[in-house]
Amino acid sequence: MSTFHRQLIGNIASLFAGITVALAPQSLAQKTPSASPDQQFQSAVAAYESHHFAQSAAQLETLLATIPDNFEVEELLGLNYAAVSQDGTAAVHLQAAVRLQPGSAPFRTNLAACLNRLGKIAPAEEQFQKALDLVPNDYTANHNLGEFYAQQGKLSAARPFLQHAQQVRPNAYDNGYDLATTDLLLNQFAAARQVVQTLLKLQDAGELHNLLGQIDEKDGQFVAAANEFESAAHLDPSESNLFDWGSELLLHRTYEPAIEVFRTATQRYPTAARAFIGLGMTLYARGLYEEAVKALLQAADIDPSDPRCYLFLSRAYDSSPSQADEVSRRFERYAKQQPANAPAQFYYAMSLKKGRPVESAGANLALIEDLLKKAIALDDTLAQAHFQLGNLYADQHQYKRSLPEYLRVIELDPNLADAHYRLGTDYTRLGQKDRAQAEYSIYQKLRSEHLAEIEKERAEIQQFVYSSKSSTPQAAPPQ
Repeated sequence: MSTFHRQLIGNIASLFAGITVALAPQSLAQKTPSASPDQQFQSAVAAYESHHFAQSAAQLETLLATIPDNFEVEELLGLNYAAVSQDGTAAVHLQAAVRLQPGSAPFRTNLAACLNRLGKIAPAEEQFQKALDLVPNDYTANHNLGEFYAQQGKLSAARPFLQHAQQVRPNAYDNGYDLATTDLLLNQFAAARQVVQTLLKLQDAGELHNLLGQIDEKDGQFVAAANEFESAAHLDPSESNLFDWGSELLLHRTYEPAIEVFRTATQRYPTAARAFIGLGMTLYARGLYEEAVKALLQAADIDPSDPRCYLFLSRAYDSSPSQADEVSRRFERYAKQQPANAPAQFYYAMSLKKGRPVESAGANLALIEDLLKKAIALDDTLAQAHFQLGNLYADQHQYKRSLPEYLRVIELDPNLADAHYRLGTDYTRLGQKDRAQAEYSIYQKLRSEHLAEIEKERAEIQQFVYSSKSSTPQAAPPQ
């Protein structure tokens, strides 16, 4: 549950803080027709607080027919419908409550929350703002508007309200966490760090150390970040905290400690695919290719739809083809599950080709060609698919067919050294020696700039780490 929704529930509870519940839930059925409106309302309140929302709503609908235009009845009726996700009906009653009691900030807050769930952003913003106008120095009103803007991605608009709420209530954990996160995203590291350190004096929580680690990492303080992620994992060894700690070590090539952290994560959380991917990547970076392949195969089995494990599995498999059949089966499954995914077709093609010379490829040769063509048809910008198709043709001495593939590769990625070498070879075979020499020269120059490959690998690791911290992994194309 988000901070925002926790706060709204608090608002709802405070709305009825002064109401004494006269009847217990089990006595509601015993309510007589002669019960007064006040007794009927108290009965509906009891049903609402006991989560008997349908029963409470039915009582209130009957009561509303007797005493129409009652703001308390309209409000509670709206809350009942909101509780069962009937937000359209809830909004009608909440709007009636606001119309009848326009000076109530809690009423406007509840209406704003309902409108927000309905996707009516502008009206929701208006109601949050009107609630704040009624009580400009109220903690809740400032926090709610600030978090509303934060949810909309309007961080600069959110910050003043979250900051004001923090000034009103310096010990408010939820608001402080939101304010620090907003400051982090706005690159205001000193302000974010100060808020978190204040909260840590109140509560030594793992999530605070994790947030402080994120602040330190983004501020370029690697050692401090690693220490904070470690503290978070010790206080709360959740999968997320262990992953963040291992990822921080991996990002900065501290491989041995990263391996141990990811191993712990996979042992504690054997169904966490990203933990196995992190372990596989770290083992690969450390040169332990056999173990890397095993970890990545396990990740593929846990979540066959996650594209990231296949990207790194293809890399580890390059250096350790001994598990060819196991790897190929995973790529085949992925390609069949994702028929419109260009990288999926490419990976399957490569798993059939790697470790098998053209002369012994047999029936697979036609399938490999078809898969590469399919990948290109799905995404013509996939440079590696063009490159491997070119290699396939060149290995069969079909240079007039391989030449345009290499030219397309260089058009897409002029810094791919091997493509220039292969193109030079084609030109040589076709008797175009001057062009061949030019390509060989480019190849030699690019090969000497090997540091770019190191940075490329680091960028891929960063992409995995950051995408793994988001809600939905994005498709990772082969590099």
